[in-house]
Amino acid sequence: MYNRILVPVDGSSTSNHGLEEAVKLATVTGGRLRLLHVVDQLSAAMSMSSGYGPMNADIFRLLKDGGERILQEARGSVERGSRVAVDTALVEGYSGRLCDLVAEQAREWGADLVVLGSHGRRGIGRVVLGSDAEQIIRSAHLPVLVVREPDQDRISRR
Repeated sequence: MYNRILVPVDGSSTSNHGLEEAVKLATVTGGRLRLLHVVDQLSAAMSMSSGYGPMNADIFRLLKDGGERILQEARGSVERGSRVAVDTALVEGYSGRLCDLVAEQAREWGADLVVLGSHGRRGIGRVVLGSDAEQIIRSAHLPVLVVREPDQDRISRR
C-alpha cells in the first residue's frame, strides 16, 4: 500500500488541490507525507542573465525563503486538518529538470507514490507551456497520481 507519499508543492491552487487528495489517501492508508518544494535557481539565473538584472545572492535567498514559506504553509494545512504524519524537503535545483529532481527525491526517501496537482491542459496549451506532470510521470520509477484541478467552467454550468 502507499505508506510514503511524496507531494511536490508550489503554493498554487492546483498544487494545493493535489495536496488535499494526498492527505485523504494518507488518512485511508495510514501513510505519511513528504512535501517537496524545488527552488529553480537555474531558471532564475538564466532570466537574470538575459537582461532582467544582475545575478545576486539576495535573489536566490528570496527564492529559498519563499520555498520555505510554501512548505510551512502546506505543512500547517496538513497538521490542522488531519492526523497524517508530514515532513518537508526543500531542494535547490541548480541543474536538472524538475521531473528528475522529483524522481531523485522519491528514490532517496523511498516513496511509494507521488501525488501532484495538474491544470489538465490539453492540446496547444500543453505543448506551449510544457507539462511538469507529464514529465514526472515519464521519469518516475513509481506510481504517480495526477489530480486535475476542478474545471471552473464545468462547475459553474451545473
